[in-house]
Amino acid sequence: MTQQSFPAIIEGGGDLAAFLAANKGAVDAALANAGALLFRGFDVPDPHAFDAAIEGYGEPGFTYEDSLSNAVRTNVTTRVFTANEAPPTTEIFLHHEMAQTPLYPSKLFFYCEIAPETGGATPVCRSDWVLDTLAKTAPELVTRIEAEGVRYTNVMPGSDDAGSGQGRSWRSTLSVDARSAAEARLRDLGYSWEWQAEETLRVTTPALPAIRKLADGRRTFFNQLIAAFRGWADSRNDPNRAITFGNGEPITSEDMAPAIAIADELTVDLEWQSGDVALIDNFLVMHGRKPFEGKRRVLASLIA
Repeated sequence: MTQQSFPAIIEGGGDLAAFLAANKGAVDAALANAGALLFRGFDVPDPHAFDAAIEGYGEPGFTYEDSLSNAVRTNVTTRVFTANEAPPTTEIFLHHEMAQTPLYPSKLFFYCEIAPETGGATPVCRSDWVLDTLAKTAPELVTRIEAEGVRYTNVMPGSDDAGSGQGRSWRSTLSVDARSAAEARLRDLGYSWEWQAEETLRVTTPALPAIRKLADGRRTFFNQLIAAFRGWADSRNDPNRAITFGNGEPITSEDMAPAIAIADELTVDLEWQSGDVALIDNFLVMHGRKPFEGKRRVLASLIA
């Protein structure tokens, strides 16, 4: 696998749902090899056709409602929802989907309903390639995060704030209505928490894995460190306080610099065309979103 063959592009025509149902074994083999597949030229005219394609793929879904995602999203169908609704000027940095929580999907589907006029690419990056290089350039960091794990801290508003990439409310995130229920859910998850002004809630995860070993033996930089360090900024959140080692010691800019530089070097931009569908292995590939101008509508669906 060379960087030039990533992501792998599958060009075709006709009904994508039928194609995925008839070729699932080959699609899964290609996904395991490449980490990200782009289906281009198929007949996917609207979100319902996208939903049908996901059904054709035939694996159980991972719903937004049941997730601990920080992002504000809106369901279009039961399985399909908007991607992060942060403003177009906001860059969403590389991350593994929901790796900042104990609950995360194994695969991601994306669908471009409206291609952006300018910008708006989805950067993708092979996390195993990042870790291979990072282990050579910053072995102490890799050893430490593998041994200790990492913790994430974010402040959630009382109601959804669509102006922030971290704007999902604690009520929506935790699927609760009352503070007492929120505390019970956080206790079950092993989080610590602190109530703050204006009904905001500051939470810190237990130590979570930062490196994942795949079934075939590959190891990946499976976390949200880059996204949290570079992008978790709004009126409530300070990226400098978002991440720590498992023992609570801050992860500094000096710690993060090698990982950021390596990931940036290995990143490829997925430039959307209307009707494109992408399938991403969430354990193998990080993704993000570049700022854009004009209309852009990219929908998502998660696989358990």
